[in-house]
Amino acid sequence: MEELSKSQKARIAIRTFKIHADSLTLQGSYKPSGRTGEKLAESLRQLSPEIYGSMTDSRIVELKGLEYVIDRMPCGIENCTRLILTAQEDFHETSFTEILPLKRRRVSYAVSPHEMCFVITRGKSEIYDILTHITFLNSEAQKIYRQAFHSIEGMSPEWREFEKVVLAKRELVGGELDQAIWNLSIILGRTYRETRDTYEYFEKNRKEHKSNNGLFALIYQIGMRIRAEQESGQNELTIYFTPSLQEMIGHHKYASLWADSLKRTLYQSGLHERPLHVISANMHSVRNLLYGAGTLDDAGETVPEDIYEMVKNLRDRDEQVMRYGGKNGFVFLQDNTGSNIDVNIIDCSRIVPEKLHPSLKDCLSNCSDEPVIIVIDYAFGTQAFDIMDELLSPFTHNDKEIQFDIQSISIMGKAGVLAGKKGDIMLANAHVMEGTPHNYMVKNDLTPEDFDQDVAVFIGPMVTVLGTSLQNRDVLERFHSSSWKAIGLEMEGGHYQRAISGAIIQGHISSDMKIRYAYYASDNPLVSGQTLASGPMGEEGIVPTYMISKIILEKIFSAS
Repeated sequence: MEELSKSQKARIAIRTFKIHADSLTLQGSYKPSGRTGEKLAESLRQLSPEIYGSMTDSRIVELKGLEYVIDRMPCGIENCTRLILTAQEDFHETSFTEILPLKRRRVSYAVSPHEMCFVITRGKSEIYDILTHITFLNSEAQKIYRQAFHSIEGMSPEWREFEKVVLAKRELVGGELDQAIWNLSIILGRTYRETRDTYEYFEKNRKEHKSNNGLFALIYQIGMRIRAEQESGQNELTIYFTPSLQEMIGHHKYASLWADSLKRTLYQSGLHERPLHVISANMHSVRNLLYGAGTLDDAGETVPEDIYEMVKNLRDRDEQVMRYGGKNGFVFLQDNTGSNIDVNIIDCSRIVPEKLHPSLKDCLSNCSDEPVIIVIDYAFGTQAFDIMDELLSPFTHNDKEIQFDIQSISIMGKAGVLAGKKGDIMLANAHVMEGTPHNYMVKNDLTPEDFDQDVAVFIGPMVTVLGTSLQNRDVLERFHSSSWKAIGLEMEGGHYQRAISGAIIQGHISSDMKIRYAYYASDNPLVSGQTLASGPMGEEGIVPTYMISKIILEKIFSAS
């Protein structure tokens, strides 16, 4: 029998993980340390996601992956033995504490010191995301337990000393802190410096954002949880999926509420008969480009000639820009439906051309049909299909069907690059859906010639992956080097295009409507040290983000 390649094995692992995750959701519950949970963990280990680094090495605990996961999980997750995933959000009038992770827009509630509830509003991608993080944490917890409690010697001396420090619950400094980190480094199988770096990373976020309980408490609690599981099956961590979650999957409950709220606002504002241009982007770049110069000018400050310098001058001035924009056609629509997707509505007829940055003045002065720009915040994975499908459907008001005049859809965001490096730009001419036979061609209105010559721009297929935690180097390398010639990977593009294609077939939008896909490279999963776990881009992301935003605006204004 022919031996499978590494990429083939990894693709099977991705498919296996997805099948197990889907079946567990329908099953109603599972235990990460039980037989079913181990199947999920085994498929994740076989996949060996780049973001989880050394997860497959039983000798060492993966620290960068731990940083990534804890930033995206609610504070106190390490104390829990019951985790409930539900679609029913009815905790507002309770005493339960709402918890928002540092780097993931998801809502969870602390029901008790040992029980948390995740409210799933963003579809299957959010479920996969949570399950991969839980599986990773449980796998690392088992490593810690094996290091701390030897089968023959019993509790290790390092763990005994470490336990004293944790239970003392006092701030450590100097040599005492060094000794505690040294003991922990032996337990984790990492160097002192590696352990110290992660300790300081957690401490910074703990003190500034209260987003975690510190590395010491985290390691101690997950290690002791596995010990309690070994002593009694009643102590095992259990994940529950409520019937409301099972009923929600495949339905657009939150997306429908979100789209109805947005379309109702447009209708009540009298903007429903105007040409509309939809942009999926962050909440700042389009707003800052259109209102940043006016904000600085009204404050009596000089507007830099370089548009990127202007952007840097707007840092920490969000409220000031929004106040100025509010007087000139800008409306911020904060989401209250549970979708976690805010919206900026910009009536371009009320923008003062003389107050625009010089590089944009000519664009708007040549614009004649008063477009309305709708900037929607980033969706998460499969949620992109739900919200775009609902947005492109007609709006019914007083039994009257109203069809909006959507003239362009632009998708901009960050993605992993396969052909270049961080900061480069990728233009999609197709989306390849990982793990499915669904592929979509894209007639992209953006070309490499639209961009500055000193920026590397790649054009080709983009792979739409199941999740940030389900990326494998061999699979990605195969997509890049094979006849697919994929240039990057992201999570939403294929889902957006599926909704757009469906809307064209249904006659909701014109087949001639302009479609634009542009991504800047936030990471390179094929290069060690450049994966998502290595941290955000910071100022490196300003130029590509604002360059894409500026070109999309120029396209909108030139077509109007």
